[in-house]
Amino acid sequence: MTEPVPTGVPPLPGPRPRVVVPYPRLSPGLRRYFSTEAGGATLLLAASAIALVWANLPGDSYHHFWDTHATVDIGDWGIDLSLHHWVNDGAMAIFFLVVGLEVNRELTVGELRHPRAASVPFLGAVGGLAVPIALYLAINPSGPDAAGWGIPMSTDTAFVIGILALVGPRCPDQLRVFLLTLAIFDDIGAIALMGIFYADALDPMALAFVVGLVVVLAAMRWTGVWQVTPYLLVGAGLWVAVLESGLHPTLAGVAVGLLMPTRKEVHRDELRRYLSFYGRALVEETDPIRSRLAVSAARAAVPAGDRLQEALHPLSSYLVVPAFGLANAGVVLGAEEVSDALSSPVTLGVVVGLFVGKALGVVAGAAIALRTGLGALPGQVRYGHLIGGGFLCGIGFTISLFISELAFDDEALVNEAKVGILVGSVVSAIAGALIVRYFGERMSLCSPDEEDGPPPLPEGPWRAPATPWRPPA
Repeated sequence: MTEPVPTGVPPLPGPRPRVVVPYPRLSPGLRRYFSTEAGGATLLLAASAIALVWANLPGDSYHHFWDTHATVDIGDWGIDLSLHHWVNDGAMAIFFLVVGLEVNRELTVGELRHPRAASVPFLGAVGGLAVPIALYLAINPSGPDAAGWGIPMSTDTAFVIGILALVGPRCPDQLRVFLLTLAIFDDIGAIALMGIFYADALDPMALAFVVGLVVVLAAMRWTGVWQVTPYLLVGAGLWVAVLESGLHPTLAGVAVGLLMPTRKEVHRDELRRYLSFYGRALVEETDPIRSRLAVSAARAAVPAGDRLQEALHPLSSYLVVPAFGLANAGVVLGAEEVSDALSSPVTLGVVVGLFVGKALGVVAGAAIALRTGLGALPGQVRYGHLIGGGFLCGIGFTISLFISELAFDDEALVNEAKVGILVGSVVSAIAGALIVRYFGERMSLCSPDEEDGPPPLPEGPWRAPATPWRPPA
């Protein structure tokens, strides 16, 4: 879809320049989200490829580098972690904070607050969690191999959005929204299971501090604290407390994201009065205090969660997640390692769970919701799109790599699990993209009673006029 250049620019002779608006039927916030995720997926793929090459160079420099320790000392207290753990336990807290903020926003002001709109992706996510776990445990029912049951249960949203961007206009915007909503429910379930079943021995005193800081965050939200800094300071303390408690420290990011305010507390008329008063005062006299008050009045109108997500989402997508891929995707692919992986039940369980389990679970869960009338999908989404999206949900890269490090102490099992993640994610991506692109529109609508898509957008400065534009004579 093309759009004209905004008004106010002197016209040039010849055809008017046009720009392409990605995802034209989506809200500006969702357009920014999808664009950021698609760009981050490219960097994640590049970082993962570098990690694979680096890990297979002679000298084992890859593992030596990430095993290097870095220490933060404050008096007699300090944190000593390897670079690998600083990325997985520290930087990834930012990634989970962004996930928590997105879940929080969708639950309070987004699509998830409507039960009928949320029921289809919810049941799809439940099936997408349960079936891969069941298939993995069917292949690895006991012993140390069974600890990897959580590896194939999660979907990598960044890669899914990136693949859909490559599919192009054959993928309806409503499918992107459905998969994003499903991924949110998927993240909630995966994070909860990870926090419960993959935690270390717990420290009661540190857990008491965790509970206390969570209560502080909830009280700040309830009393209407609108500044971002207090939430970040309490969140930093919560990260340290969770690290000391034995829980995985990334859960601190989830907690902060879920407890930040996302509703607009300032009424439009009240906001207009504030901005008019402080703006007029700044025009009368431009001094630092009046400038700070005007800026604070404008910031208070936007919920703290939205402001923090706007700041952290690019950092998470373009820096944190690629760094995670660089630190974790380094799988040794020597002849012996590949031979062990090909005969390993861990590798087989991960591949079957991702490629078969995710698609089967997502499609079955969503179909139950559709057939029973619990929910509906927009009219442009067809069963071909749903099936292709189910296979795309088998791209379980980021959190799957994350859980593989938590599930196994044996480095050989970790390597076998990572081979399974790479194979399962690649075949799921190829199958899902081909189905959406070539078979998506050849099947019946998921919700035949729904209209065939939303009404056209109204005319406006960013909307092409009904009559073709001609340069002035």
